[in-house]
Amino acid sequence: MPKLCSVILASIVAVSFIPSSVLHAQPTKVVRVGVLGLDNYQAVAYAQLFNNPKATGDLAGLRVVAAYPGQASADIPESVASLPQWKKQITAFNVKLVGSVDELLRGCDAVMIMSLDGRKHLPEATAVLKAGKRLYIGRPLAASMKDAVAILKLAEQTKTPCWSSSQHRYSPGFIGMRNHPEVGKVFGCDVYGGCPTEPHHAEFYWHAVHGIETLFTIMGPGCESVRCTSTPYAESITGVWNDGRVGTFRGIKKGALKYSATVFGDKGVSVSGIYGHGVPVKGVVPTNDKYMGYEGIAIEMAKFFKGGPVPVSISETLEIFAFMEAAHESKQQKGASVRVADILARSSK
Repeated sequence: MPKLCSVILASIVAVSFIPSSVLHAQPTKVVRVGVLGLDNYQAVAYAQLFNNPKATGDLAGLRVVAAYPGQASADIPESVASLPQWKKQITAFNVKLVGSVDELLRGCDAVMIMSLDGRKHLPEATAVLKAGKRLYIGRPLAASMKDAVAILKLAEQTKTPCWSSSQHRYSPGFIGMRNHPEVGKVFGCDVYGGCPTEPHHAEFYWHAVHGIETLFTIMGPGCESVRCTSTPYAESITGVWNDGRVGTFRGIKKGALKYSATVFGDKGVSVSGIYGHGVPVKGVVPTNDKYMGYEGIAIEMAKFFKGGPVPVSISETLEIFAFMEAAHESKQQKGASVRVADILARSSK
């Protein structure tokens, strides 16, 4: 996409390359990770992976030491129901519960924001970034484009590395389609998955973001325009990339639900793997292999917390959120084409 980074927050790309003197100075020390928000199962999943005494490779050398549960969001039933459950379960992995964000920050080197409610992420991220702690934010990055931009601007201002990604990006059956030998160079992709909404979040941020990030994982960045057709059965979003390639996301609203894709390339056409499993071989999708729903992204988080670069570029993160904004606008305009660059330009003001 022409001038994507210059349109908005061009300078924040530099954040990806800033080393962390605290975390990188002693490669052999255990990196202490704190969790902010416990109404999300992922907090437990990552604590289990990082605190495994038998962890090897990238997952070794760090552990979740403390968590601040926060408060449930009273207007999100899932948050209210989940907080007591995950708060109890995370302590099984020797994670200390603390009484404030300040106490959490004093005892850790890096932070995972796991709060289910994206409205909380800007104030939570503000505290973490101002403290200079490397930060991963679970999806959605924020509940609005405005907040997403504000978080990334603050990361640049504080020179603190920060990133966000769906765990679907690192599911082997999705990321492995970018260079699949039976597909070759990717010419197009049709992704499908769930798209329930939540009234306090922008329409596609709450859950469709996982499938849309899968689309960007396989296609790469560079989407120029978006159209959305909405019916009671599906949200059908079509993106046209700057090289003429076409990618789609079908947000399933009725009927059977699965998270997968069809990928079109210069060598062949293939289904992708399904979420949490590996890539297909000769069209056969594995289902009995090792489940990797959370381990893939946990490995990327571990490398980042130890001082590595931001795994997903700031510009691509912004493009994904602008894509979702453009899809919503197209839906409001009865399927009209909306330029992603226009969303980015408007968001920079």
